[in-house]
Amino acid sequence: MISFTKMTGLGNDYIYINNLNDKNIIANIPAFTRYICNRHFGVGADGVILIQKSKIADFKMEIYNSDGSIAQMCGNGIRCFGKYVYDNKLSTSENLKIETLAGIRKLQLSVEKDIVKEVTVNMGKAQIGEKANIKVLGKYIQGTKVSIGNPHFIILTNNVDKIDVEGYGPLIENNKIFPERTNVEFVQIVGSKTIKMRVWERGSKETYACGTGACASFALCNNLELVENEVVVELKGGTLRIKKDSKTQEIFMRGIATTICEGKIKDCTA
Repeated sequence: MISFTKMTGLGNDYIYINNLNDKNIIANIPAFTRYICNRHFGVGADGVILIQKSKIADFKMEIYNSDGSIAQMCGNGIRCFGKYVYDNKLSTSENLKIETLAGIRKLQLSVEKDIVKEVTVNMGKAQIGEKANIKVLGKYIQGTKVSIGNPHFIILTNNVDKIDVEGYGPLIENNKIFPERTNVEFVQIVGSKTIKMRVWERGSKETYACGTGACASFALCNNLELVENEVVVELKGGTLRIKKDSKTQEIFMRGIATTICEGKIKDCTA
């Protein structure tokens, strides 16, 4: 049996499995991920995150999207990761270094009564790429490529609530100009300190929140001088606070992390 903990960052939910010892060995991780993430026949989640040992940081985070594909980084996921290792007494430090496929990310935990309530993550610097026009459903959609350790395509719009995310999302995600597929963000400027965003996540469909997407969207809007150096990002699952260090250009994300439940499940792939 595989022991797991289900956690969420603003509705972006993941299954966490402790792989620091030999108790939770999964035979086929992609197949297991598709099974446990199924919201009708499994536990239900946007993906699976493994807690592993690291030779270069405090811990290593390995992420699988709900379709079984590997993700480089997850902003909501890494906040919950920090809460998991602290609340389960795998670490007593309120400052952690986590190894990811996007590099090492530094976490600062906000603790109340020995429980992590919020986590601030140094997400590093964003790389703003080229603009592109993509023909989708008979229309040309203009967006900008942005990387913050994983790929994003940011589309500015006047009203995110009217966007057909389910229609546009998968077609843009799998467009040929994105050889590794891409996350897709639809972004509305509410004011100089607020943006609103909906997201189609690569390998996970539309989710309630995306931490890396919020940071990438902020980076583009800030670069275009549409917002200030510190903003609130409104998502379907809640809000994130994002800011940029004007000297280092590093982007910091702050938000809550919540534990939903714990359980055990049979490895159907064994």
